[in-house]
Amino acid sequence: MEKVYLTKLAPNCGCAAKVGPGTLAGVLCGLPKFQDSHLLVGTETSDDAAVYKISDELAMIQTLDFFTPVADDPYDFGQIAAANALSDVYAMGGEPKTALNIVAFPKDMDTAILGEILKGGADKVLEAGAVLAGGHTIQDDTPKYGLSVTGFVHPDKFWKNYGAQTGDKLILTKPLGAGIINTAIKADLVSERAREAVLKSMKTLNKYACEILKKYTIHACTDITGFGLGGHGTEMAAGSDKTLVIDSQALPIFPDVEEYASMGLIPGGAYRNREFAAKTGYVSTAKLWLEDLVFDPQTSGGLLAAVPAEEADEILRELKELSLSCAVIGEVIDREKHTLLIR
Repeated sequence: MEKVYLTKLAPNCGCAAKVGPGTLAGVLCGLPKFQDSHLLVGTETSDDAAVYKISDELAMIQTLDFFTPVADDPYDFGQIAAANALSDVYAMGGEPKTALNIVAFPKDMDTAILGEILKGGADKVLEAGAVLAGGHTIQDDTPKYGLSVTGFVHPDKFWKNYGAQTGDKLILTKPLGAGIINTAIKADLVSERAREAVLKSMKTLNKYACEILKKYTIHACTDITGFGLGGHGTEMAAGSDKTLVIDSQALPIFPDVEEYASMGLIPGGAYRNREFAAKTGYVSTAKLWLEDLVFDPQTSGGLLAAVPAEEADEILRELKELSLSCAVIGEVIDREKHTLLIR
């Protein structure tokens, strides 16, 4: 298999390649409105996936996610892309059941590389307990890979990205800084410890955090991906008609992120995420690099859950028993002028 540095083949890596949330909202608002009494979650709230009711006991979760290489090793890239796509089902409190591959691959590149990408994705689908059932491929100058995933959930028990209540604690189940570290990787400035830490986290399924959270009361949940904690947090706050208070000193962070952020290794997506949050208002008294971190686009990031304050410590204890780098990162308060307050 020829040696190819996959991350050098794309200007933006992973979820940092996503269209900005503000731009996306402007496009989607012009589309026709679909009405179906069985469609429990559509595009209106920018949630993680669609939910369609099949019966009184069963609803289908449907999602799709793919992106450009976020790792040079093709097997790692496949694992990360699959974990990221599967995450939307876990963010709704569901279980993945089937997955279809989505592939774009250069016609002149060694097909053994494609085989490793697909093997990485297949192994993650297997770990999730789902079934890989086919897919679609096209030729393209830039490699891209991901999954279309269908999951199941009870129609009365799925989680939404809104519904947070005043007094809730905010729990984040993975560290932040993936976009900044991936920018450092592209610039050949990353330390090995930072590279290994971010790769391990991006390849970790949110399945395990989801299984713990399902034991407790979840008022709102989303996964932190391309829109960053700030962007996804803004959607949760606006949808809940609340303000999220983020304690920047409590954020779980990958190694060396402060150094890279201070060097200006901030992906372009972070600025688009900041602009989106500014439309509904945010206030920050945090250090600049920590504010940048809040808006940093994550790839295969953790779950952000709004939970009753009295359950937060027990949830955190169980998550840490799984060696997840989780933390209580803030709280929910009554709506102020701003949807996001970063301290």
